[in-house]
Amino acid sequence: MLLHMVVEIEGVPLHLAHPDELNVTWVGQDEAMRQLLAAWLVVDPLDLPMNPRLLGKPGVGKTTLAYAAAKRLGREVYIMQATVDTRPEDLLVTPVIEGEKRLRYVASPLLTAMLRGGIAILDEGNRMSEKSWASLAPLLDNRRYVESLVAGIKIRAHPLFRMVATMNDDASTFDLPEYIHSRLQPQIVIEFPERHEEYAILKENLPFGDEQILNYVTDFLQQAHSADERYTVRDGINIARFATKLIHAEAGSGDFRSVLRTAVIETLGDEALRYVPLR
Repeated sequence: MLLHMVVEIEGVPLHLAHPDELNVTWVGQDEAMRQLLAAWLVVDPLDLPMNPRLLGKPGVGKTTLAYAAAKRLGREVYIMQATVDTRPEDLLVTPVIEGEKRLRYVASPLLTAMLRGGIAILDEGNRMSEKSWASLAPLLDNRRYVESLVAGIKIRAHPLFRMVATMNDDASTFDLPEYIHSRLQPQIVIEFPERHEEYAILKENLPFGDEQILNYVTDFLQQAHSADERYTVRDGINIARFATKLIHAEAGSGDFRSVLRTAVIETLGDEALRYVPLR
């Protein structure tokens, strides 16, 4: 919980956002974690932290990785969801009418992280337009500040502030402008996990799950990955969770394979049955 919900910048009171508290654990892919933490390091008084971007298919755990890395550093984490409708002022300061003829200036999660020395996760950043990215350009280079036209103030980032952008590798996104692309470095690619890692992720998220279900779903996902299908561990978690609920709803009397086929169909559709294990 924040002790000071309001800070004053150049005479303008800013109401801060709350940090995000998630119950997540990063399992496997230690190299991706190592690279992200290294990018945030400052190794000399003249050095600056980098602003990495995590790239991968939806559901491979990009946000989980970013959050877990921030928590390893013991820092507050602020997640900002980007969309095609995100405006520059949404990223910085939003004016809210408070009472008669009064404005309350509300800092975004990203701006709050800047002020408090937290870590900002800009989720699905390549869904934003160039106009919105342009407002962050000075934050992402050695200037490390933003300017809010709405509030008429310039805000400098705390020395401990770090940022990472997650980006989905799919078609429903904008291409990053080159001047932003060069500021969001390095690119860290999150691949599909190996079988033992995928099983461990399922087990971490469904500790109550039946071993037979978890192994079945892991095999399903691995076959889908081999065929370059876009199904992810998030889909697997949903399949295993639904199958577990179906079995409990039937008091354990349902056919195991039939229940799992139903869970696959209702989660991903009939076309996913081609990857259902035969055993």
